[in-house]
Amino acid sequence: MDLSFKHQFSLVCVILLFPVLCNCKESRVSYYDTSDGYGNSGGACGFGDYGKTVNDGSVTAVSSKLWKNGEGCGACYQVRCKIAQLCDHNGANVVVTDYGEGDRTDFIMSPRAFSKLGRGTVTSEKLKKYGTLDIEYQRVPCTYKGNIIVYQINESSNNPNYFAINIVYVGGTYDVTAVEIWEREQHEWVAMHRSYGAVFDFANPPEGEIKLRFQLSKNIEARHVVSRFPIPASWKAGDTYFTNILYY
Repeated sequence: MDLSFKHQFSLVCVILLFPVLCNCKESRVSYYDTSDGYGNSGGACGFGDYGKTVNDGSVTAVSSKLWKNGEGCGACYQVRCKIAQLCDHNGANVVVTDYGEGDRTDFIMSPRAFSKLGRGTVTSEKLKKYGTLDIEYQRVPCTYKGNIIVYQINESSNNPNYFAINIVYVGGTYDVTAVEIWEREQHEWVAMHRSYGAVFDFANPPEGEIKLRFQLSKNIEARHVVSRFPIPASWKAGDTYFTNILYY
């Protein structure tokens, strides 16, 4: 997956003082190896190459608790390890692109992400020798130029017979828990199927323009938002759309 904005993405978060203002949770973190230090293009979220390079490759796989059957894809976290003489005070800011279970870990990071846990190059290498570290973490907002949802037509799509999208970016601290498509003939919203990770699909989509509605959830709050602009009838695999919906 090659998105035009992939190199422009920046993870912006409010860095809170530890531990006074941090509503953190305790866990453990490990890392996986890649040849270039970036993420894995085959991640379970279905992001493809975008999953390697988003957030400058500081990405992570998460446990089922944070994965939430794919709803956790694209979430942003601040993670800090606890060895005072080695660990950076602000830790690493990471984006969820994959699912992975380890030895009581909630995070399995790319090498680039894991290295940011340390105070510098030398200390980061020392941390790697531990393999697994105790951490504290918190969910932080993802921010991309005010757009709350960015999605791409999945490469498996085939106009007009099969329609699938990848939710590649969600602003704030919201999860996309459902996507619906407008059926003009029935005059109603119909749920798309979560195929896997952040991929939603729909067989035999409506002819012409396609209108989508997203259900966003945070804690116990949930609401529906509709993209201002419909997808044109000429849609094709690989097209990327910015919803221009703002809700925080």
